[in-house]
Amino acid sequence: MGDVSSQLIRAAELASSLGRVTVLDVRYRMGGPPGREEYAAGHITGAAYVDLDTELADAPGNPIDDRGRHPLPDPAVFVAAMRRAGVSKDGPVAVYDDWQGRAAARAWWLLRHYGHRNVRVLDGGWSAWLGAGGEVEAGEPTTRGGDFAGTPGSMPVVDAGGLLAVDVVVDARAPERYRGEVEPIDPVAGHAPGAVNVDTGRNLGQDGRFRDAAELRVLYGGVGATQGADVAAYCGSGVTATHDLLALEVAGIRAALFPAGWSGWVADPAREVERG
Repeated sequence: MGDVSSQLIRAAELASSLGRVTVLDVRYRMGGPPGREEYAAGHITGAAYVDLDTELADAPGNPIDDRGRHPLPDPAVFVAAMRRAGVSKDGPVAVYDDWQGRAAARAWWLLRHYGHRNVRVLDGGWSAWLGAGGEVEAGEPTTRGGDFAGTPGSMPVVDAGGLLAVDVVVDARAPERYRGEVEPIDPVAGHAPGAVNVDTGRNLGQDGRFRDAAELRVLYGGVGATQGADVAAYCGSGVTATHDLLALEVAGIRAALFPAGWSGWVADPAREVERG
C-alpha cells in the first residue's frame, strides 16, 4: 500500500503488457456520450467494455432510497460481468476511462473490494493512451471469458449510521456542491455534518495524471486524513468518491467508502445537513 505502481499504470507500461493483462474500458461521464458507443468507435486493443450503470452499480430505488443513486452492484451481476470481460482470479487487470479516472476508480475499488489484488488504473486514461500512440481498435472484439470469483468485503465501507463516528469524512464533490450553493442532481444541498472537502480534481496535476504520493499525503493531511486516522469518503452517489479513495491509497492511507453518498444521506429527511 502506498506504492504508486501498485494502484496506477502508465500508458507505456500498459502498451508493453498488452496480451498479458486484462484491460477494461469503463468510459462513462454523467450527462456525456454513451460509453459503449465511444468504445465501439475506438478502444485499447483487446479491451472489454464494462457498463458502469448496469454492471458496476445496481438499479436505484424510485424514489432514491438509503442505497443512493448508484448502489453497489449485485454480487452475481458484478462477478458475471468481470468473467465476461476476461478477468481471472489472479491475472493483472488495467482499467481506464475518459473521465480523469473517476469511473475507472469505481471499477478498481470494486475489484479490490471483491479480493482482486492486482488491478490498476491507467494514469491519464484514454487521452494518455492516445497521446502515447497506444494501439487502438474499433468494433466489438471477442474476449475470452475469465474465472474471476470473489465476494465483497476486502475494502472498508461505512453506512449512514456509522458515518458521523468516523474521524475524518471527506466529501469528494465540487466545492460549490459541498458548500450547498448549488445542487444540480440531488433534492437537498449541503454536506454531512463535519465533512471536509477534497474534490476529485485536486488529486490530479495539470497533466491530468495523479499527483505523486508525497503531494497527496500533504493534500489529505491538510484536512486531517493521515495514516492511522479513521477516514471515510463520499460523493453524490458513490462513484467519484472512489477517486479520492484511490488517491488516498496511493498516499498510503486506507479509507472507507460511504457507498450511498449524498443521495443516500438525504433520502432520510431526518438526517442533519450542513452548508457553507
